[in-house]
This record gives sequence, C-alpha cells and structure tokens, in this order.
Amino acid sequence: MKKVLETERTYLRELSIADAESFYNLNLDKEVIRYTGDVVFESINHAKKFLENYDQYQKYGVGRWAVIHKETNDFLGWCGLKYSSSSDEYDIGFRFFRKYWNLGYATETAKACIEYGFHTMQVKSIVGRAMKANIASIKVLEKIGLSYKCDFDFDGSAGVIYTITAIF
Repeated sequence: MKKVLETERTYLRELSIADAESFYNLNLDKEVIRYTGDVVFESINHAKKFLENYDQYQKYGVGRWAVIHKETNDFLGWCGLKYSSSSDEYDIGFRFFRKYWNLGYATETAKACIEYGFHTMQVKSIVGRAMKANIASIKVLEKIGLSYKCDFDFDGSAGVIYTITAIF
C-alpha cells in the first residue's frame, strides 16, 4: 500500500479494504465517534464497502489516510485532508483508537497533513470542524496552527470552524 507521509513515530498510507476490520472497530467505540456525527458501521462488511467506494485519492489526490505505528505496524486510526467540491475546501480530520488518545498522535499526524496540503498540494487554505464540546479536537486544531473562524450547526449540535491559510 502506498505510503504518503512519514512522521517521527508513524507513517500514513492510503486506506484499503484490508483495513476494514480496524476501521469497523474504530467506529464501534461510541466514545471515538461521540463528536463526529457518524454512526457505527453495521458490520465489518459495511466498513469494507465504505472503503471500496472511497474515492478521495483518485478524485483529489488526498483523503483520510491510515496512521500506522512505525515500530509495531499497528493501525492507530486515521488522519488526513478531505476535499469537498460543494464548498471547494480542504478539511483536516483525524480519528484514533482511544488507547492512543493524549499521546500526541493526532497533533503529530495532522501537522504533517497540513504541511503536505500546503507544500505538496499547493492548497491555499484548510479548515477544521469540531463540535464545541469536543475540547480535545479543538486543542489539536489550535496546536497545528488553525484559528477560530466561526460557529456553525454541526448536525444539530453547536460546532466551530477553524482555518489556516498558506503563506507562500
């Protein structure tokens, strides 16, 4: 599978159908998806179908990437940029198994993704969205250089949008 980025402790690669079980288990944890607006996959097969139809890499050259620990090859979660053609913007997102929370993986990988977006993809700006109650994700957005832009309706919950603009 194609490695896209490398950080001090991880490498990021494209997700594949071989990740279906890990992807399913990640979304199975209600605490992990508590602030995402997502629902639990019905089955591993449902996660597999999602991954089979995931077209961000082919369409836009970016996407959510599997985060793999360099030493153990464990699937820690995912991180990456997603392009939305309807809003013409790139969004940074991340999701990790709970046992990897508060260890700096989200900050480490999201920062690498921001740099990739600006330097490799020549993206002009990147947004990050979070529910206001998701203090941990908001802290990551701030640590990687994004600044508060505005509030928004996050699937019926109070949300915030953060943004960062490239300086070329």
